[in-house]
Amino acid sequence: MDSVGVVEAAAEKMAADAGLDEDQVFHVAMAVREAAVNAVLHGNEYDQARKIEGSFENTGADLIFIVADQGHGFEPDHLPDPLAAENVLKSSGRGIFLIRSLMDEVHFRQLHPGTELTLVKHLAPAKERP
Repeated sequence: MDSVGVVEAAAEKMAADAGLDEDQVFHVAMAVREAAVNAVLHGNEYDQARKIEGSFENTGADLIFIVADQGHGFEPDHLPDPLAAENVLKSSGRGIFLIRSLMDEVHFRQLHPGTELTLVKHLAPAKERP
Protein backbone atom coordinates (compact mmCIF):
# COMPACT_ATOMS: atom_id res chain seq x y z
CA MET A 1 0.00 0.00 0.00
CA ASP A 2 3.01 2.33 0.29
CA SER A 3 3.03 2.68 -3.48
CA VAL A 4 -0.53 4.08 -3.45
CA GLY A 5 0.57 7.31 -1.79
CA VAL A 6 3.47 7.71 -4.20
CA VAL A 7 1.19 7.23 -7.22
CA GLU A 8 -1.43 9.62 -5.83
CA ALA A 9 1.12 12.36 -5.05
CA ALA A 10 2.63 12.11 -8.54
CA ALA A 11 -0.81 12.35 -10.16
CA GLU A 12 -1.77 15.32 -7.98
CA LYS A 13 1.44 17.17 -8.89
CA MET A 14 1.02 16.43 -12.58
CA ALA A 15 -2.58 17.69 -12.55
CA ALA A 16 -1.62 20.87 -10.68
CA ASP A 17 1.35 21.48 -12.99
CA ALA A 18 -1.01 21.09 -15.97
CA GLY A 19 -3.07 24.02 -14.68
CA LEU A 20 -6.19 22.20 -13.54
CA ASP A 21 -8.22 23.97 -10.88
CA GLU A 22 -8.23 22.78 -7.28
CA ASP A 23 -11.37 20.64 -7.68
CA GLN A 24 -10.08 18.96 -10.84
CA VAL A 25 -6.70 18.28 -9.22
CA PHE A 26 -8.54 16.61 -6.33
CA HIS A 27 -10.67 14.56 -8.75
CA VAL A 28 -7.63 13.33 -10.68
CA ALA A 29 -5.72 12.48 -7.50
CA MET A 30 -8.72 10.62 -6.05
CA ALA A 31 -9.36 8.64 -9.24
CA VAL A 32 -5.71 7.64 -9.64
CA ARG A 33 -5.52 6.75 -5.93
CA GLU A 34 -8.59 4.53 -6.29
CA ALA A 35 -7.07 2.84 -9.35
CA ALA A 36 -3.86 2.16 -7.38
CA VAL A 37 -5.79 0.87 -4.34
CA ASN A 38 -7.79 -1.46 -6.59
CA ALA A 39 -4.57 -2.70 -8.20
CA VAL A 40 -2.99 -3.51 -4.82
CA LEU A 41 -6.11 -4.81 -3.04
CA HIS A 42 -8.16 -6.53 -5.72
CA GLY A 43 -5.65 -7.11 -8.50
CA ASN A 44 -2.57 -8.15 -6.57
CA GLU A 45 -4.51 -9.31 -3.49
CA TYR A 46 -1.91 -7.66 -1.18
CA ASP A 47 0.73 -10.08 -2.52
CA GLN A 48 4.03 -8.26 -1.97
CA ALA A 49 5.66 -10.38 -4.68
CA ARG A 50 3.35 -8.70 -7.21
CA LYS A 51 3.93 -5.13 -8.30
CA ILE A 52 1.80 -2.34 -9.65
CA GLU A 53 3.08 -0.17 -12.47
CA GLY A 54 2.11 3.40 -13.15
CA SER A 55 2.88 5.68 -16.03
CA PHE A 56 1.71 9.23 -16.48
CA GLU A 57 1.77 11.47 -19.54
CA ASN A 58 0.77 15.04 -20.31
CA THR A 59 0.14 15.26 -24.06
CA GLY A 60 -0.80 18.93 -23.89
CA ALA A 61 -4.41 18.03 -24.66
CA ASP A 62 -4.86 15.24 -22.10
CA LEU A 63 -3.44 13.85 -18.90
CA ILE A 64 -3.11 10.09 -19.25
CA PHE A 65 -2.59 7.86 -16.22
CA ILE A 66 -2.00 4.14 -16.61
CA VAL A 67 -2.08 1.79 -13.60
CA ALA A 68 -1.47 -1.93 -14.06
CA ASP A 69 -1.44 -4.88 -11.67
CA GLN A 70 -0.28 -8.48 -11.92
CA GLY A 71 -3.49 -10.12 -10.75
CA HIS A 72 -5.99 -12.49 -12.32
CA GLY A 73 -7.95 -9.79 -14.12
CA PHE A 74 -11.67 -9.03 -14.05
CA GLU A 75 -14.55 -8.00 -16.29
CA PRO A 76 -15.36 -4.34 -15.58
CA ASP A 77 -18.68 -4.55 -17.42
CA HIS A 78 -19.87 -7.27 -15.05
CA LEU A 79 -19.41 -5.33 -11.81
CA PRO A 80 -22.51 -4.87 -9.66
CA ASP A 81 -24.19 -1.47 -9.92
CA PRO A 82 -23.23 0.38 -6.70
CA LEU A 83 -26.41 2.46 -6.94
CA ALA A 84 -28.73 -0.56 -6.98
CA ALA A 85 -30.80 -0.90 -3.81
CA GLU A 86 -29.12 -4.16 -2.80
CA ASN A 87 -25.65 -2.58 -3.06
CA VAL A 88 -26.14 0.91 -1.60
CA LEU A 89 -25.21 -0.09 1.95
CA LYS A 90 -22.25 -2.29 1.02
CA SER A 91 -18.89 -1.01 2.23
CA SER A 92 -17.10 -1.67 -1.07
CA GLY A 93 -17.79 -1.84 -4.79
CA ARG A 94 -17.77 1.84 -5.69
CA GLY A 95 -14.19 2.29 -6.91
CA ILE A 96 -14.70 1.83 -10.65
CA PHE A 97 -17.93 3.85 -10.48
CA LEU A 98 -16.04 6.67 -8.75
CA ILE A 99 -13.15 6.55 -11.23
CA ARG A 100 -15.56 6.69 -14.17
CA SER A 101 -17.41 9.66 -12.68
CA LEU A 102 -14.24 11.68 -11.99
CA MET A 103 -12.35 11.13 -15.26
CA ASP A 104 -13.25 11.94 -18.85
CA GLU A 105 -12.29 8.52 -20.21
CA VAL A 106 -11.57 5.17 -18.57
CA HIS A 107 -10.28 2.15 -20.48
CA PHE A 108 -9.51 -1.39 -19.34
CA ARG A 109 -7.14 -3.84 -20.95
CA GLN A 110 -6.62 -7.39 -19.82
CA LEU A 111 -2.99 -8.37 -19.46
CA HIS A 112 -1.82 -11.90 -18.89
CA PRO A 113 -1.51 -11.68 -15.98
CA GLY A 114 -3.17 -8.53 -14.72
CA THR A 115 -5.31 -5.61 -15.68
CA GLU A 116 -4.28 -2.24 -17.07
CA LEU A 117 -6.47 0.76 -16.33
CA THR A 118 -6.06 3.95 -18.38
CA LEU A 119 -7.57 7.13 -16.99
CA VAL A 120 -7.79 10.26 -19.15
CA LYS A 121 -8.52 13.84 -18.11
CA HIS A 122 -8.97 16.27 -21.00
CA LEU A 123 -7.12 19.56 -20.65
CA ALA A 124 -8.78 21.23 -23.62
CA PRO A 125 -12.36 21.13 -24.93
CA ALA A 126 -12.93 18.50 -27.65
CA LYS A 127 -12.96 21.09 -30.47
CA GLU A 128 -9.50 22.29 -29.40
CA ARG A 129 -7.87 18.84 -29.06
CA PRO A 130 -5.69 17.56 -31.89
